[in-house]
Amino acid sequence: MNPLRSEHGEGASPAESAWRRAALAHERADRAEASVARQERLLAETGQAVFAHLAEVQRRSAACHRSSARLQESFARKTEEWERDKGKAQPPRFMTGVAEACGVRSAALVLVGPDQAQLSVAASDEHSRSAQDLEYVLGEGPIRDVAAERTLVLASGEALERRWPRYGPALNSLGIASVAAAPLIVPGGCFGGLAVFDPQPGLVESDAFAEIVAALGRLILHGSEADRELYGGADYRPTVQQAAGMLSVRADCSVTDALALIKARAFTEEVTAEAVARRIVRGDLHSFEGTIR
Repeated sequence: MNPLRSEHGEGASPAESAWRRAALAHERADRAEASVARQERLLAETGQAVFAHLAEVQRRSAACHRSSARLQESFARKTEEWERDKGKAQPPRFMTGVAEACGVRSAALVLVGPDQAQLSVAASDEHSRSAQDLEYVLGEGPIRDVAAERTLVLASGEALERRWPRYGPALNSLGIASVAAAPLIVPGGCFGGLAVFDPQPGLVESDAFAEIVAALGRLILHGSEADRELYGGADYRPTVQQAAGMLSVRADCSVTDALALIKARAFTEEVTAEAVARRIVRGDLHSFEGTIR
């Protein structure tokens, strides 16, 4: 199969598009590595430290692009298998490959707004999706912390409950004993984070993990290059926002307060916020009568 069937991807299948992005990532890595060689030659010729710094910057960039290429290649191979026999499996999730690259069973990529509230979630499986539902409903957890602190977060065992009194026990109820998260940072702020569940010791501090996080950040910032595949299984929570708007009108309260009511009901009933929101959108507001009057 020609991974560059179309220069811009028009008419290409999802697998071919992923191969195309992988090839582009390798090309970017090649250019960065060529720049490293140039900077190292200039360093040897001049002895100026600036060239050592520039070489290191380009070296990190090359590693990031190689990591991005590997993620795309993994997704492309899985998608090719699915395309050959669509009737026997669900479409592959890009984040499943991310979890595999991190050596964990589950991982979730979350984008957040200025108030650190979740805007969208792309999860590797239902396990990580449930974990992010808990963080969304309870209003505490690793993604909120990395977005606020802009640094790595790692907690396990009793530290889970000490750090997050509500989220920690709820996470344990899912059979998850530890969680780690890294921020997605741009100049001037943080726009999300990658959470991995039950990571192996040393993963979060490794260069490989840092490269994966950087690669995901670039994929998101490149926009159209990866949106369809990266967020093919994402939840942008539109139903929750719609339901919050409807409930705010009925309750004569702010959308923020209505959203808090939805999350509280979800926690009480031990269901997702989306499940409660779907009932509201279908017209089932009577169950909120005692709350909103």
